[in-house]
Amino acid sequence: MTMKKKNYVFLAAVIVIAAVLIGISVNTPGTVDPETYQPAVYSTLGALLPPVIAIALALITKEVYSSLFVGIVAGALLYANGNLELMLNTMLFNEDGGMVYKLADSWNVGILVFLVILGIMVALMNLVGGSAAFGQWASTHIKTRVGAQLATMVLGVLIFVDDYFNCLTVGSVMRPVTDRHQVSRAKLAYLIDATAAPVCIIAPVSSWAAAVTSSVPEGSDINGFAMFLSTIPFNFYALTTLLMVILITVLNLDYGPMRLHEINARKGDLFTTDARPYGNADDEPVNPNGQVIDLVFPIAVLIFCCIVGMVYTGGFFSGESFVNAFANADASMGLVLGSIVTLIITFCFYMIRGVMSFKEFTGCIPEGFKAMVAPILILTMAWTLSGMTGLLGAKYYVHDLVATSAGALKLFLPAIIFLVALFLAFSTGTSWGTFAILIPVVCHVFGSGDTYQMLVISIAACLSGAVCGDHCSPISDTTIMASAGAHSDHVNHVSTQLPYALTAAAVSFVGYIIAGILGYAFDSSIALIATPITLVLMVVVLLVIRKVTAEPAAS
Repeated sequence: MTMKKKNYVFLAAVIVIAAVLIGISVNTPGTVDPETYQPAVYSTLGALLPPVIAIALALITKEVYSSLFVGIVAGALLYANGNLELMLNTMLFNEDGGMVYKLADSWNVGILVFLVILGIMVALMNLVGGSAAFGQWASTHIKTRVGAQLATMVLGVLIFVDDYFNCLTVGSVMRPVTDRHQVSRAKLAYLIDATAAPVCIIAPVSSWAAAVTSSVPEGSDINGFAMFLSTIPFNFYALTTLLMVILITVLNLDYGPMRLHEINARKGDLFTTDARPYGNADDEPVNPNGQVIDLVFPIAVLIFCCIVGMVYTGGFFSGESFVNAFANADASMGLVLGSIVTLIITFCFYMIRGVMSFKEFTGCIPEGFKAMVAPILILTMAWTLSGMTGLLGAKYYVHDLVATSAGALKLFLPAIIFLVALFLAFSTGTSWGTFAILIPVVCHVFGSGDTYQMLVISIAACLSGAVCGDHCSPISDTTIMASAGAHSDHVNHVSTQLPYALTAAAVSFVGYIIAGILGYAFDSSIALIATPITLVLMVVVLLVIRKVTAEPAAS
């Protein structure tokens, strides 16, 4: 599609969307009481329209920023019932969803600060030649494309503390290695994304474990952390995704849009499209004086300091146990504290080594910020879009949908919960918000008359579906971070990752049907049969895909 046609398509889509939204809205006075006011589509299927519009436009037009903005405007227009004055105020200044208040939120600001500091760290490591030196060192130890991809996966698994930290760290460390072995940026982004949230959701010591634990309703007799540990063997999407990464790497299996990206990468084009969201950041001159320690030391310090920062915010140094400290940690605050300390230590280390001056250090600060402008913009609009969805009561619509249909479908409820969580996380771009909405519903549905085993399987399905939806969604912060870490165009990452994520989702859905049946029929030890069955099914599906997509032999 030419640029001119894309513009016409986008303009026509915006006009149609605006007409439809105004048509289904009812005009509202400019002054409303925020405590009693409700939009016409509140807690209905229409509440999910804004993210659906943004996602559809992004995939069709390949324009992320404008698509997200249209989604935000659509949400504000629906909330305002067609009143333009209220729409503008809602979009910018609403305390529960407006862009200004989203940027004023301490958690969100902490994530943005962490992003900028990571950008500065990458700029520092590039300037002193640490990244290039590591790439040269790795080339003598990692000699194949398969080895480069598996090494990326292993590093992603090792950095299990937090998905944001995982995405940016793995990207900055492995980008030179995968570039050298002609792995496309889209494939690198997938490897990063597939070992971020899917790893964190099965790691007992992670910010995600804390989020799940805190989502268990207060006053219930369920131990949140013990329940989280019990869900790990049943988290089918996370397990099948990790298995899938290994298999597609070892079998050299690429399908869907990723296939073209990988073919072009072998020919020397790592991007396939013209989009270069990070400009010439990868084309800077290499410092020949850099050493491997110039990259390894800062990364090691960053890992250590971020872990210490997180347990510090959870009260570890005030007497809490390490596990409880992680469960109570403020991930945003901990990452900011850890990254700032790391930045200071890294500067001192480079000064002692004599590879950097103070002027060069200060010059990296704006460079690091500029490198993160793209993900900061996308994150800001994604948060605002999520806020618009919240104002429209989407979570209550999903809550009621699950609660009212659960009674007669408990046998298949894990599979149903998986799909609902997937759709909700895909539409809102947040796994943690999905946990907070659905876990209390599941705990309520499986009361004292049901087996604890079915409660565990159903909560695992909720976690698995939330991660899957987060993995697929273009407006997910983790997906955005993976694009940033790989220096990949965001739409390229989303479009190439989607077929892989949906494959794992389909296998997981079947796994939850099996687990639901076994969970009611047998005890916990027998129910675990569902996990190996699901993993074997994943292998079979990929082998079939390999056979179907194999190029015909030359005659």
